[in-house]
Amino acid sequence: MGQRTQAAAGCLTAAVGAGAGLAVWAFGVRERLWRFEAAPDWSVLYAELPLAILGGVAAALTAWALLLRLRPRR
Repeated sequence: MGQRTQAAAGCLTAAVGAGAGLAVWAFGVRERLWRFEAAPDWSVLYAELPLAILGGVAAALTAWALLLRLRPRR
């Protein structure tokens, strides 16, 4: 695999990880944001959302690095 292909695949992996983190965060966000008879909890947006996206990117890039490490060399 060439360096350009490897770099493009790594960037694509990071983007997919960010999307996966966003998808996991979006599950049940309405219930977390609007509690019963309470004001909106804005920490869902400014704390949980960035952490979920960064966690997804970190998990995807870790998996990518492990895949490259375990792949047999030619």
